[in-house]
Amino acid sequence: MNHLAEVRDRLLGVVGLLLACTVAGTLGYHFIEGWPLFDALYMTVVTLATVGYGETHPLSTSGRVFTILLIMGGIGLVTYGFSTLTSVLIDGQLSDALRRRRMDKDIAKLTGHFVVCGAGHTGGVVCAELKKTGRDFVVVDRDIEALAQLEERLGFSPLRVVGDGSEDAVLLRAGIERAAGVFAVLATDQDNAFVVLSAKGLNPKAKVLACQKSLGVREKLLRSGADGVVDPEFIGGLRLASEMIRPVTVGFLDSMLRATDAHFRFDEIAVPANSSLVGKPVGAIKGGEGGAPLVVAIVAAGSESYELNPPVSRPIRAGDRLVILGETEALGGLRQRVLS
Repeated sequence: MNHLAEVRDRLLGVVGLLLACTVAGTLGYHFIEGWPLFDALYMTVVTLATVGYGETHPLSTSGRVFTILLIMGGIGLVTYGFSTLTSVLIDGQLSDALRRRRMDKDIAKLTGHFVVCGAGHTGGVVCAELKKTGRDFVVVDRDIEALAQLEERLGFSPLRVVGDGSEDAVLLRAGIERAAGVFAVLATDQDNAFVVLSAKGLNPKAKVLACQKSLGVREKLLRSGADGVVDPEFIGGLRLASEMIRPVTVGFLDSMLRATDAHFRFDEIAVPANSSLVGKPVGAIKGGEGGAPLVVAIVAAGSESYELNPPVSRPIRAGDRLVILGETEALGGLRQRVLS
């Protein structure tokens, strides 16, 4: 049950109890004292509201006993109702529920987005990079505090789903069936393996990458269905070695990732068969002047080898994957040209 439904049911329960008490009081005065229903209702409301207007009609002994019982039970119920309403409004439960509902609607509109399962340090880095490069994404984590800390680190509120990323229902709320890819970056290899299994079961076409936490589990994660496995400690070791033996190169790459005034990135674009650039020379888009993106390499359709620094006369073919370097806004413009 979602949070808004819980708040709604809680408020409806209080309203139901108040109505039941009001109906019981009205019928009690009607049958005990023989009053008209409106007079009985008025007396019930006055009694429950404790406004002290006095008796509508003189009460018999039985009526006074009933009034005592109504006060003892009804006033407590009214107090509980107002405290519940105050709790929902003051504690932000209603606003939080409405915000989650709006977020679910925004997620339902996404297609071709990414699902990041894990709001820890690695997940935060992934989210920041997706944001910088203009990709839509949804964060999934069962730890509300971790999601709050992620929001503070990112400086904005990402679309998110609170729940276990290995559960089908949670992934469906994140729009897994329309997602382009999934990042399994939870705290343990076991959790990441379950995310991979669930994600591939719900959307076999989605690319799923898993974060390796322990040695010797790479093959197991691949067998579970992961399209790729990344070992942060292995990459960290390579980075340390590179920092020592090729500091200028590492500094160049690091400046691209950490620059705040502009975001330069390596990216790739697959050329569809209906692209207007098919048949045109690489020189038409290669760049090298102004802020145009650079075509650094091409991976031909059906091949895994890289054509580094392709000649300007090389024709662009359907299925080619272009490895490009440039500012993120310019990369987006080139992507539109290639895909149009």
